[in-house]
Amino acid sequence: MSSANGPSKPVPESTTPPSVVPTCKVVLANTIAKSLLGEVAQGLTKLDFKPKLVGFLANEDPAAQVYAEYSAKTCKENGFLFEIRIISKEDVEEAILVANSDPSVHGIIVYYPIFPSTSRQDYYIQQLVSPAKDVEGLSHKYVFNMYQNIRFLDPPTNQHKSILPCTPLAVVKVLEYLQIYNTVIPYGNRLFGKTITVINRSEVVGRPLAALLANDGAHVYSVDLDGVQLFTRGTGIKNHKHEVHPKEGWELERCLALSDVVISGVPGKNYKVDPKLIRDGAVCINFSSEKNFDTAAVKEHASIYVPAIGKVTIAVLLRNLLRLSKDNVAKKA
Repeated sequence: MSSANGPSKPVPESTTPPSVVPTCKVVLANTIAKSLLGEVAQGLTKLDFKPKLVGFLANEDPAAQVYAEYSAKTCKENGFLFEIRIISKEDVEEAILVANSDPSVHGIIVYYPIFPSTSRQDYYIQQLVSPAKDVEGLSHKYVFNMYQNIRFLDPPTNQHKSILPCTPLAVVKVLEYLQIYNTVIPYGNRLFGKTITVINRSEVVGRPLAALLANDGAHVYSVDLDGVQLFTRGTGIKNHKHEVHPKEGWELERCLALSDVVISGVPGKNYKVDPKLIRDGAVCINFSSEKNFDTAAVKEHASIYVPAIGKVTIAVLLRNLLRLSKDNVAKKA
């Protein structure tokens, strides 16, 4: 096409490459925790007192000290009272019993480990905490309910939910926030159709987490140094609670290839999940205090990456404290 001034000049093509839209969304724990803390703040307005959490620190573990400091900070920021009691290993038993009977104490948290892992004393200490004040959900009653998929303390009225351990429940809350739970499906079955790998089968987090996810309907591969186990409610999730089946000859690589979600909590500094083994579009969540995923590498494969969940764990802790406080008020009424 020509103009009065002569033929028009061709427009040169842009040499700037088109911007690449990131395919992986990184979701930070603070974002998820805010929504939970909002629910907690609303529930707190219905109480005419500030619930008090007492923490017992009987070790010099740096991770425990950081957890205690952040517990204190989050409690105070969200309208709860918090008191840290630094005690010796020899005094921890008596100190817990005193707190159990103190009406001004509404929740108790003990920062582990206290005794060597070869000893069963930490387990004994866990059972000393009154279930009415056990914000960590480690009392035998709560652990039994969790594994048996018993969700309420007062069937058949079902007004008071059983308390769940904080870190496994925090992972569940992360999955709910990410809409991995399908709300179209009835409550209790909302992970039906999902395949999840959990790397770590510790009695504190890994095994309870696998049980919780399987009880909610997922097909869960639990991976640890001694092999792979499948946690499942069976075909069509017809069983009431999960069963555990050893997967002889299976390795992590085979599990990851099948998994919609990969959750890792290995404590070692040098451990990394091989990103090349992760299924494209998988959701990856790290609950270890160490980085189990290389951030840049995992973003090449994952659709969503959650690098840490610590702040969600603390929010869940306050949620448990609020629930226990409300339940204890109801019992006295």
